[in-house]
Amino acid sequence: MEEIIQQVGTLLLGSVPTALLFIVLVLAYQFLVQGPLTATLKERRARTDGAIEDAHKAIAKAEAKAAEYADKLRQARAEIYKLREQRIKQWGAERDAALDAARKAAGLKVSQAKAELEAEAAYARTAIQASSADLANQVVRAVLPLAAGGIR
Repeated sequence: MEEIIQQVGTLLLGSVPTALLFIVLVLAYQFLVQGPLTATLKERRARTDGAIEDAHKAIAKAEAKAAEYADKLRQARAEIYKLREQRIKQWGAERDAALDAARKAAGLKVSQAKAELEAEAAYARTAIQASSADLANQVVRAVLPLAAGGIR
């Protein structure tokens, strides 16, 4: 048994430098590799997240500009429709004014024509009345000799 204990003691004593070397190696790995690697990964993640946030901001900015453009386009269309409606109303008013002027001119011509017809009718009546007395005298003369000849 003593021999086993002595072998275990020798083994443990021989493993102490290996254990110390292993501990130093783990600590060196922590400080030399794991620490900088973790810092680099954190920085990379921050940059990636920052780039994603920047991309989201750029998308939001582009959407805002697109909405602004759509709003300006909508306003321009509304303005064009207003101008179009105003021109249509103006053309309608001009057409109505031209129609009114044409109606008035036609009414004036009709009234002048009526006045001329009435004047001609009045002249014809006076001419007929003037000639009717002559015609009556001629008829009486033509009928009286016949009537006078039949009474004899």
